Formats: sequence, structure tokens, C-alpha cells
Amino acid sequence: METLRTLPGDDIRQIMWRFTDRYDLQMVVQAARGVARGPVARLVAAGGRHTHEWTEEKNAILKCYDEAGITSVYMDPEHGGFIEGPKNLVLALVAFELAWVDGGAATATLAGNLALAPIHERGTTEQYHHYLNAACPKPGQAPRRGAFALTEPLPYVGVDAAMLSGRVRVAEWEEGQEPLLQVEKRGRFITNMGYADFVTAAVDSGDARIKGSCMVILEQGDPGLFDRGAATKKMVHQLSSTHDPVLNLRVPASRIIGGYTVKDGIIVPNFSHGEVIEAVFRRTRVTVALMTTAKVLSVIEPVMRYQRQRYRGGNLGQAGSPRHDLGLQMKEDALHRLIDIWATGEASASLGFAAARLFDELDVVEKEKDKVFAEQGITGRKQMMAFRKVEAEALELIRLEAQSEPARDAARHEALNANVLVKYSVMDAVANVLCPACKLWNTGYGATMLREAISLMGGYGITEDCPGFLIQKWTDAQLEATYEGPEAVQRRQMSITMTNKLFLAQFREWIGQMRDIAADKPGSGACTLATAMKMWLWTLEYLIDAKDAIGGQLYSSNRQGVTFALADVLAWLLGARQLILDVLELEAQGPLNPVVAEGLEGTMAFYTDLCHVQAARAAGEVGRVCAELVYGYNRHPAWDDEGCAGCYDEAELDALEAFAPGMAACGQGQGDVLQGGAHPRKAGPCVKQNGLEPFARLRLKMDTCLTGARLAKDRAAQALTQVMIPEALDYPM
Repeated sequence: METLRTLPGDDIRQIMWRFTDRYDLQMVVQAARGVARGPVARLVAAGGRHTHEWTEEKNAILKCYDEAGITSVYMDPEHGGFIEGPKNLVLALVAFELAWVDGGAATATLAGNLALAPIHERGTTEQYHHYLNAACPKPGQAPRRGAFALTEPLPYVGVDAAMLSGRVRVAEWEEGQEPLLQVEKRGRFITNMGYADFVTAAVDSGDARIKGSCMVILEQGDPGLFDRGAATKKMVHQLSSTHDPVLNLRVPASRIIGGYTVKDGIIVPNFSHGEVIEAVFRRTRVTVALMTTAKVLSVIEPVMRYQRQRYRGGNLGQAGSPRHDLGLQMKEDALHRLIDIWATGEASASLGFAAARLFDELDVVEKEKDKVFAEQGITGRKQMMAFRKVEAEALELIRLEAQSEPARDAARHEALNANVLVKYSVMDAVANVLCPACKLWNTGYGATMLREAISLMGGYGITEDCPGFLIQKWTDAQLEATYEGPEAVQRRQMSITMTNKLFLAQFREWIGQMRDIAADKPGSGACTLATAMKMWLWTLEYLIDAKDAIGGQLYSSNRQGVTFALADVLAWLLGARQLILDVLELEAQGPLNPVVAEGLEGTMAFYTDLCHVQAARAAGEVGRVCAELVYGYNRHPAWDDEGCAGCYDEAELDALEAFAPGMAACGQGQGDVLQGGAHPRKAGPCVKQNGLEPFARLRLKMDTCLTGARLAKDRAAQALTQVMIPEALDYPM
């Protein structure tokens, strides 16, 4: 049987992640890879991570970014960049390539883009052109680099982005002149601060003449104190510069990001800091999620090489023997655990890049939406009302999109697609779930899989010269899980957005989509996944209305044991679904690429088995969590006063036997009989379904849908013993 011949290369990845027709992105990937596996890898191998100080050797990497075009990818051609249009996918690809070797290296370039993001998303026209133009490298001129200052000293530490100790006050305001502001900001864990030329800082009003919060641009050279602060003594991401700055500067009010108006003698920022960071984080979280994903996929080759070479060099196992050629891969456990890691990496990559592509599409539609609102003068809460008015049409569009073209009302579909608000509503509902889902699952469970990879390397995994920098990647992942909001923030956002009517309507159509795929590809795990998705949806709808044993509402903002658990398993489902879709894309487009077509049959066999493995794993998580939530908040029956209220005494049964023969035997069989005033010794009264029979049937169906999953894992594991790998990693130890 044909199986995977070599590790997946660029041709396969370009198809699965949908950039085969983007030569510009392919060149960026090659440029970023050259820097990552060249200068960055050599710096790590030489011990560059041994200090948290920003050294000359680390600083030299910034020039490598400039020369490779990495610094410029965020900018449009009008500002010196070279990629037109939305940048979510290209930034995700750059971060993926850099993080494949080192997370800190990826963070350094992403943090510069993060500093520009508030200006890019909400800045005035003047701010937008000035700072993006200055941030792009010019011949003979270094770019101006920035830092993003949101988190602050303890006790806040970024846990609640609404809490700000930074303050902005009016320093001077002469009649007819622009106000001058005094900005005080003490930052914590601010990336790029060791060399930043400017800072975009979140501050709150400390003056009655300024309303609310805002973000403001601070520059080195502004009057006052621009103290970079002490270097953070972090144990991870040492190739990025992190400091705790102290800033106390006087700046013109025109530095307020997005501008301001003056009303009754009060400065009113056009955007609060919350509105700015909401626009920023909903995109940049995806990029960070893919940093951990890159690490997970990067460990496959070094672990596989270690497994095969583990027994070489001893007296036993001559060349050509299974012991020599396979080493630990003779053992099923080593293979199965590596398959779990690989499947996780593929699913998280599929989910992350799908989210990045969605945001590229959404960015275009969002600009059209903003234009419509501007033309109609719709602002503030009126925008929410406008979206409510088109909700029914958005639901209709979702239904039409799910239909086949012959069955679809083409004219109606075209009309709804042409309605910007309708189209935006549908895309936004999905994006608001995918963004926190991939950040939560890719970094959280990804870190768990990196720990698993280290364990597969034995003691070698925790050594400094371990191939692939595995221990560094695992520790780096711990920090990435907290970037742009820790896991609780992502779960909180999902608990709100995943109940959106438009998302749930889309989710129902996805269940049908998986059923259709299962009919044609029964070995893909799509059937298993569809049933798991249906179980998740049933559980959500049940818990929204259900109460616990003491009458408390189950699905509410304070019941995070319910809402967060459902968010976790939804992320599992989304990753498994997207992997199946990407593998189908590979099957459809692979024959068109000569490189991919040559071994496509074996590649498809392996990836189909990976899909089945991941779908089964996701279904297992759904079954476990949903069963706990559905049953776990009910009172377990016990032989107490309430539990015995409907029980018969033995003497009572004997008396009833005279009138209803067989009554005594029936009662004894149920165990609801008191003998000598007490029940026989047993575990307790049996739990009754009480309307939960549909869930029990779903659970049974899902368990049977796991049929074949372990055979798929066996086949995928066997493929690991045959796939060819390079003689050595393409970057140094």
C-alpha cells in the first residue's frame, strides 16, 4: 500500500494553506526561513539565549530582518512595503517560519508590527502615513522601531485590560492652540523596549478636561523621561528585548491615536483604548497562535531521527537490521505518541491559517462596512441596531451558502452577498470565534504536545545540545500561551461569541458538511466529528436553559466551569474540522502540481489517517466534557430522606402482594425496598435520565462512530517507519 514518502514540503503546505497562487508570499516565506535557519539558529546555538540583556549579537538580527524584507511586510507599497492588501496571512507565515527555530526571534518582529497596529487600525490619516512610512527600512536609513505598552506593573499585569494606572493630563492649553498633554506610563513586560524609538501606550484620564481612556504615541526625544527600565529577567524568548519602562513625557494632543474632538472644553478621544486594542488583538492573536504551532510541527523530524538512531553504535543491531534502522520505532508506543503530536500540529496549523485567511477577507469587507456607515452617518449604538436589522438576511445567506449551486436561488444569493452589512455580519460572527479559539488551543494544547515531544527524546530532550532546540521551544510556548491575554481571556471571549445566532447557524451547516464528507470519505473521521459537533451543540443548548441541583443558572458569565469547558472542546472541534477541509483541498489541487502529484496517493493515505486520529481525539474530549457538564450538576441520588421517599418497606410489599401478585418481586428487583428499616448494601440508588435520553443516545452513537480510529492510528504509525527524512537538520544544534 502506498504511504507517505517524505516529510511534507512547501508544495504541499502551499496547497493546504491556500497560497499556491501567491508568489509574493512564497518569496517572503523563503526569506524568513533563510533568516530563521541561518543567523537566528546560529545565534541560539552559540548561546545567545543565555542572557536576558539586549546584546550586540541580538541587535544584529534586526538588520537581518530589514535586509530580508521581514520588517517591511506590514507596510503597503505606498509606505515602502512590497505586498498590497491585507497582511494577516503573510504575517502569520513569517511568524511561523521564525518560530520554527526560535519564538523570541518571531516575537521581536511581531512586536514591532503590534506597535504600529493601533495606528494602522485606528490612527488618523496623518498618523497612519507618518509612522508606517518611518517604520519601513530605507537605503542607508534604519527604520524607526516601536513598542506596544498595554500591560502595567503589579497588581494588574495585563489580567484586566480595562484597568489602567497610566495617566494622561493636560499640561498646557492656551486659547486657540493645540493642548499639550503630560503622559505618565509605567509598563511591564514590554517587548522591543530595549531599542524602541516610539511607544504606543494605553492610558486613562487623570484630568477632568480629558474624557475616558485612549492610546497615545510617545517618542524618544519628547520632553520628559523616556526610561527604558530594567530588562525583564525572563527565562524564555531571550531573543526579544523585554523591559519595564518608565515614561513621563509631554506630547501634543495630536498624538492621541485616532484623534480627538473638543466638546464643552473637554478633550474627547475618538477611540477609547479598549476600542483600539479590540481592533488590534482580534487579528494579532492568530499570528501568536501559529508561533506555537510551528514549534509543534518542527519537532517531528528531530524526534523521528532520535527514535531511529537510539540504538546505533552498540554491539547489538548491525546495519540493515530492524534495531539499527528503526531503533525505538520498533515500539508502538513511541510511534503512537509521535502521531498524536503530528496530528495536533497539523490541526492547529489548519485552524490558524484558516483564521488568518478569514481576517484577510474580513479586512476588505470591514472597510466597505465602515464606508457605508460613514456615508449614512451611522455611529455608536446605531451600528449595532443596523446589524440587528439584517440578522434575518444573514441567517438566510448562511442557509443559501450551504446549498449546492443547482439547488440555490442564485439571484437571492447574489443579492445578499452584495449587501455589505449582511456579508460582514456572517464573516464577523465566525472570525470572533476562530480568533480566540486558535489562540487558546494552539498555544495551550500545543505546549502540552511540546512537553510530550521532549519526553520522547528521553534525557536528551532536556539538554542544551538537543537537536531542534526542543527544551527552548517548550519553555517559550509557556509564554506564548499568555501573550495578548492569557487562556482565561480567550475562553471568556469564546463563551460570549460562540452563542451568537449567526455562528451557531453556521456551525449547524458545518455539521451537515461533515456528514456529506463522511459519505464520500468514510475513513476521514468526518462522521465521528459530525456526531461530536452535534453533541457539543446539544449540550450548549441544554445548558443555556438548565439549572443545577440548587436552582442556579448553568450557562452564565460567572459559571466558568461550564462556559470555559465548552469553549475548550469547541476549539478541538474547529481544529479537527479545518484539517479535514485542508486535506480535501490537497486531494483536489494536488494533481495539478507535478511535485505533489508524484506521491499524492501515499500522502493522502497518511493525511486521511491523521484526520481520523484527530477527529477521534476531539470526539473523546467532547464526550468527556459534555457528559460531565450534562450530568455533573445534578444531585446524585442517595438513600437519605429524599431518596427513600418513594421506597417501600418490606412489610408493605408483603401486604400489597395479596392484591397485586408479583409486586414484591418487582420492588426487590428495583432495589427500592427497605429491609429492617434500611436498604441492602449497594452503591446507592440508580441515576435516572430525567429527560436526558437524547444525550445518552448521542453519546452512544458517538462512541460507535469511533470505529476504525485506532486502525487509522496504526496505519499512520506504520508510515512513520517508512518515511524518508534528511540526514541532518537544516539548521545547527
